[in-house]
Amino acid sequence: MPPLDLPELARAAEAACDRARAEILPRFRNVSVEIKADGSPVTEADRAAEKVLREALHAALPEAAILGEEFGAGGTRGASLEWVIDPIDGTIAFSRGIPLFGTLLALLEDGEPVVGVIDCCAIGERTVGWKGGGCFRNGRRLRASTASDLGRALVSHGDVFCFDRAGKRSVFERMAREIPMLRGYTDAFGHAQTCAGAIDAMVDLDLNPWDMAATRILVPEAGGRCIVTPAQANGKSGLVFGAPALAEQLAQWLGA
Repeated sequence: MPPLDLPELARAAEAACDRARAEILPRFRNVSVEIKADGSPVTEADRAAEKVLREALHAALPEAAILGEEFGAGGTRGASLEWVIDPIDGTIAFSRGIPLFGTLLALLEDGEPVVGVIDCCAIGERTVGWKGGGCFRNGRRLRASTASDLGRALVSHGDVFCFDRAGKRSVFERMAREIPMLRGYTDAFGHAQTCAGAIDAMVDLDLNPWDMAATRILVPEAGGRCIVTPAQANGKSGLVFGAPALAEQLAQWLGA
């Protein structure tokens, strides 16, 4: 198989996100919410966006498998290439009319992300990058934070119940005690702001593959460090990412 044209595939991923925006934005603050079997919310916008993403990505790279939050796995079983999709990461925010949600999209080659997009469409910010190509927001190159002092850093975290599910409530409590500027910028928004260096580091636990894949390529391409925590009992994992020194220190707190 010839080498992948990663810049071209990144453009295809952006075009797919354009189609998803056309499904999501007209429904923002104008959609009903359902509760899935796992207790998480879902809306018509999630499903409609994932359908058009799948169509666009299959057209761009027919040989790739596709894994999405709403419709599961599809395409060629055992393929070395796989698109991973979360049509609306932050459905709680979306369903409550809060514009801090986004579409997460990544292309994996042999299990490793090589293209990533975080599209925060309600605030008009799209973060995109590819292996060896850098990380950009709306065309401008991003740099992750280089902070090294947790006492002066802005650190974000996912929902506290996710620390509970991961068996790491004590780590959250330590973060609350020892990090003065600890804030809960969750989901795609927090990930994108960490890529940009606005947030120095983030800890996000109890994640599915589609929650993690884009960040795993975007943060390193922005010069940051992204550490995947060991698998939990429920099969999920977590991420610690941002400024390299801070990510490594927080990963030690987690035992990762």
